[in-house]
Amino acid sequence: MRLLIGLGIVGALVGGTPGLATALPPPPPNPSDSAIAQAQGRVIAGVGQVSDLIEQVASADQQLAQLDNKVAIKREDVNKALVDLQNARSAADVAAGAVAVSQQALRDAGTQIELVQKDFDQYARSSYIRGTNVSAISTYLGAQGPGDVLDRALVLKLLATSQKSVLDGLQRARTEQANRDSAAREAKQQADAAADRAVVMKSVAEQAIEVARSALQDQEVVKAQIENNRAAVQAQLDAARGNVAGLQGQREAYATWDEQRRAEEAQRAALAAAAQEAAEQAAARAAANEAAQQRAAVLAEGQRSHTTIDEDAGKYTGDDSTDKVATPPKSPPKSKPSGGARPTGSAAIETAIDRGLSQLGVQYAWGGGDANGPTKGIRDGGVADSYGDFNKVGFDCSGLMIYAFAGIGISLPHYSGYQYTAGKQVPSKEMRRGDMIFYGPNASRHVALYLGGGEMLEAPQSGSRVKISPVRWDGMTPYAVRMVS
Repeated sequence: MRLLIGLGIVGALVGGTPGLATALPPPPPNPSDSAIAQAQGRVIAGVGQVSDLIEQVASADQQLAQLDNKVAIKREDVNKALVDLQNARSAADVAAGAVAVSQQALRDAGTQIELVQKDFDQYARSSYIRGTNVSAISTYLGAQGPGDVLDRALVLKLLATSQKSVLDGLQRARTEQANRDSAAREAKQQADAAADRAVVMKSVAEQAIEVARSALQDQEVVKAQIENNRAAVQAQLDAARGNVAGLQGQREAYATWDEQRRAEEAQRAALAAAAQEAAEQAAARAAANEAAQQRAAVLAEGQRSHTTIDEDAGKYTGDDSTDKVATPPKSPPKSKPSGGARPTGSAAIETAIDRGLSQLGVQYAWGGGDANGPTKGIRDGGVADSYGDFNKVGFDCSGLMIYAFAGIGISLPHYSGYQYTAGKQVPSKEMRRGDMIFYGPNASRHVALYLGGGEMLEAPQSGSRVKISPVRWDGMTPYAVRMVS
């Protein structure tokens, strides 16, 4: 199992830890005492203009956040299409198995008919040679008395009953053959339909990727324009600040900045040490939990690759009696140690959290992560590609949840929208340690793991790493999801 990567990168571990403000800006100018003395009493009018510039910066930040949210939703739409594609392929495999069973039933019915037909033919020959069915009158005429007549009548009745039994058996065999033939045709139709659905879902997945790529490219253009405008406004704002309060204000601003810098450095150092210690402890516990690793390995072995696009579902050709499966269903995975009894309650919650925390510092890779750990990301034609996610080994938000819960034997789909319905939904204000937190319409944008105390574990976005962040209430869904009671 691949555990903590880049744990020594302190910034990655505490990048979103509660208690820290936004990144400290560059230091403002620190004028000399003589410069301050010369500039005493000079105050530049323009406070109103500065306020307008501040509002413009805030507006630009808000637009950028909205764009990022839209991009996240489109990228998760691709995950949804990929999951639907794998489900359709699984349905085609099941239907293909039904065709094979029906064809075997047809062959068994044919064998049965041949056997019954042989019995009937043998009886017919015997009746013809011995005259069983045409000698009833002579039998009665040759009788020696009433008792003899009764005995011969009983024999004839038994022979007639035997003949009827043979005929009934033949008729039943033919009826069963017709029923099995009908079942085979129906199973074939279901298999063809399932295969067609798989092809359709493949097309849907490819189209979703193209739509996401186009939208991301368009939004990147808009985002670049907004960022350019913001840079220009920020430059004007900095210039205005330098003129509002004069050099005395700059000295006071520098003193305030320097005090904030020292406080934040001290706080960051303490939080970094605590985060590193917690991550190391979680990694040690996760590495020692062999049962959780075995449960995760079993789940991973039986799953299709989330990122597969080009696999073709089996098609069926020929008439009803000669259909062959072009691509046979996959055989079930070989049994492996299950890791013992599946944990429950607080033990299960802490196992899942330990596995998640053990990945602190692992880089973000869109589409990456499975039950065994971080995996290579995939292309999105936009933001993820610009960060090289397709060439990185890491997690995206839903991939991190898959890895965390695989250790307690819970398999999750690689799409936050489906994970939102995978467990018990509870009001977000009632969420507990170990619950999953979701963001966006129908949980389509993001998912994180609640740690308690206002903190959550997440794989945020391209260019970042797995980290602990303060819980964000803006954009959160009405419900959290509880996988372990």
